[in-house]
Amino acid sequence: MRLNVLLLACLAAALSSAVVLSAPHMWSKLILTHHWPNTFCSMEKCHLNISYWAVHGLWPDKGIDCNSSWHFNSSQIEDLLPDMKKSWPDLLDPSSSSFWKYEWHKHGTCAAKAASLNSQYKYFSKALELYHKVDLNSILKKYDIVPSEKYYTYSQIEGVIENVYGIKPKIQCAHPSKNADAQILGQIEICFDADFALLDCEKRVTVGTFSKGGFGDQRDVAKGSGFIVCDHNIPIYYPSHP
Repeated sequence: MRLNVLLLACLAAALSSAVVLSAPHMWSKLILTHHWPNTFCSMEKCHLNISYWAVHGLWPDKGIDCNSSWHFNSSQIEDLLPDMKKSWPDLLDPSSSSFWKYEWHKHGTCAAKAASLNSQYKYFSKALELYHKVDLNSILKKYDIVPSEKYYTYSQIEGVIENVYGIKPKIQCAHPSKNADAQILGQIEICFDADFALLDCEKRVTVGTFSKGGFGDQRDVAKGSGFIVCDHNIPIYYPSHP
């Protein structure tokens, strides 16, 4: 009897440890990343006439390439493809699905750890739903933040988004050179919690016994694209042409 009690106690401790250890592997924040095609194409030499903010990705704040055996299959999102091609285009190769495949493998398979996103259809349809819900293009235009030759301040752009959505975004820019007069607006991230409610992008989120802040791997994603968080003290150029 005593041995059984000890075994049960050990089992309970092991299960408890397993729960604690697994907690950090579950994401707590989703980052809906919009990129500005004119800035992207000025850096990558693409030639698309897209004059609206497009989806770059829907990124959980934890994990990259979580399930390499879960292959992308465009037939599973066939009815989403018209909207995907418009709202989430591959700026380098518009006729290809390789960009969506990349985003699914790198980020979708990690987002899929949540039951609400545990299929390709759920992941891509939710990204499109959030993109249209935020409607960044209309909001910026409504408050006269439009592509032009004039410069904006960081606080002007952040202020519009914060006023409308009630949260702070993450605004990223390209920096052409150290001595440039302005930085170039490139990406805007809008964040959500696990229930898809809007969230401050720098807000700390607690998962189990772990508290997290910032984006971890997503900072590297931004650097890889050539964008970093905009300098609050340097004017921002919002280009109308690549």
